[in-house]
Amino acid sequence: MEPKEYVLGVINKARDAQRIFEGYSQQSVDAAVRAIGKTIYDNGDMLARLAVDETGMGKYEDKIVKNQGKAKAVWNKLKGVNSRGIVRTIEDEGLVEIAKPIGVIGAISPTTNPTITPMHNAMIALKGGNAIVVCPHPRAKKTSNMTVELMRQVLVEAGAPADLIQIIPEPTIEISGLVMQLCDACISTGGPAMVKAAYSSGKPAFGVGAGNVQCIVDDDVAAEGVAMKIVRGRTYDNGILCTCEQSAICPVTIYDAMVSAFRDMGAYYVEKPAEVDALRTAMFGEGGINKDVVGASSVAIAKMAGIEVPENTKFLLVAISGSGQVEPLSKEKLCPVLAIYRYDTWEEAVDIAGNNLLHEGTGHSAVIHSNNRQHILYAAERLPVSRIGVNMIGSSGLGGSFDNALNPTATLGCGSWGNNSISENLWWNHLVNISRVAVAMPGKRIPTDSEIWG
Repeated sequence: MEPKEYVLGVINKARDAQRIFEGYSQQSVDAAVRAIGKTIYDNGDMLARLAVDETGMGKYEDKIVKNQGKAKAVWNKLKGVNSRGIVRTIEDEGLVEIAKPIGVIGAISPTTNPTITPMHNAMIALKGGNAIVVCPHPRAKKTSNMTVELMRQVLVEAGAPADLIQIIPEPTIEISGLVMQLCDACISTGGPAMVKAAYSSGKPAFGVGAGNVQCIVDDDVAAEGVAMKIVRGRTYDNGILCTCEQSAICPVTIYDAMVSAFRDMGAYYVEKPAEVDALRTAMFGEGGINKDVVGASSVAIAKMAGIEVPENTKFLLVAISGSGQVEPLSKEKLCPVLAIYRYDTWEEAVDIAGNNLLHEGTGHSAVIHSNNRQHILYAAERLPVSRIGVNMIGSSGLGGSFDNALNPTATLGCGSWGNNSISENLWWNHLVNISRVAVAMPGKRIPTDSEIWG
């Protein structure tokens, strides 16, 4: 069968299922959405094991937390939310908003998140009454196929058509491109090439940009407590999430205390020029990141660099001074390696973070550890990012969590900085069309010209 004929068959099955689902009540829609989130929660352990074995990336224990935690967070924020029919009425404006499905969503999933990305995208797509076709990464297709199969099974049990969620079992670039061209809207949570393909498909698209989370530490915080948060973020799932902290920018007044705290938490401090050079070469010797370090352990990365470290080393802490284009280690590292800087003034700290972001990660995220509101807002007004987490763990907080107001997502929009169409966390409201009923209000007072221009 020709690729286009095959993809058309998949899309047509999705359309048939979506037409049926479009007539479902809010209660029935929510039952289907809950069911697919719950089955991933229930099978989080098995899917974590499968992902580690298949991709060779990350940590089994962390992937369990990720699978179950994201399933809980997404459903918790979706339940009770009206997403079908009339979703908002503004009486004093005479305005009624009605949500209508887009139709069939095509979704590219990455090798780094082969379970939570299909699950999250399916949950928010179905919340808006849509169907979805998942295009997995070839290196993670077994895990993504199992994820989708589990969701399809519970859809039937919930009384919904299984074909609301489909997957391309043997993905290729050509087939993924055809899915994006033939669907009604596409989500691309992957590398730059696939994001560009999504925006070139001729259909509405939601993509992501590169991450490079800069973490600025103020001098009014406790070093040990902040270090604990940064270590958790940097080492989570061996650092493969785009939300993991990449650089810790620390004031000179507590720099030594931060290094000491990091060492107590399992860091090997890379400060000798020869070791810094060796690590830089091992990770970025050919310009881009060495794919062998992505998701690898700190001990394995040290061996690649010829650096002897204790076997219980949790992460590598590398001291650098250059920022932006002059220093490859200032980029996104996707592994348990944390760059550390020292600064004299808050303005200098923000400049370091800004230079690094302009080199890579523009539009994504930053984390600030501070109790100084003036400092926080100074940084937030100047850093070219879509989200700034304050006193939080980046890896688990920036993608939305129970303890912050960001929508829980697997797709973090980076705005025009990252060539994306949204500068927020992808959510169900992005996957519906809104019809607005505007009622004429003859009795509404019209301001005079002098009032308007005065």
